Amino acid sequence: MLQYLAIGAAMLLSAAAAAEPATPAMPAWMSGCWVQERDTRWSEECWMAPRAGVMLGAGRTGDGDKLRDWEAMQIMAAEAADGSARLEFWASPRGAARVRFTQSIAEMEGIAFVNAAHDYPQRIHYWREGARLKVRISLLDGSRAAEWDYAPMGGGG
Repeated sequence: MLQYLAIGAAMLLSAAAAAEPATPAMPAWMSGCWVQERDTRWSEECWMAPRAGVMLGAGRTGDGDKLRDWEAMQIMAAEAADGSARLEFWASPRGAARVRFTQSIAEMEGIAFVNAAHDYPQRIHYWREGARLKVRISLLDGSRAAEWDYAPMGGGG
């Protein structure tokens, strides 16, 4: 009798696990601090490793000793309207209200997030090329693209 109860409990747990959407893998490959420098202009972006279902990031850009822009960011799992689990990218430029971008499932290297209702950008795409972290922001159709080519901060790239 006990073995039937154990089998039944295992079946119920399996069914419950199957009913919940699988949590997508966090882009741990983005973790670390990254820098791009061109003449006196610079851009830095740092991402904490995934922990407790969230990655926290911060970025800043400047020219020489002058800060031009900064941003706080998060990547976390959320349930999409269709019940599937997707990652969301939240951006708060200069401390403004957070803006949500949802993971795009389109076939592309790395990870992309989209928000068609946002003025600019509408797509944020991260990928790695060797030791470098690449970022492209654009409108959904790919126009008005801007790119960053980050090396690991402290050398190594």
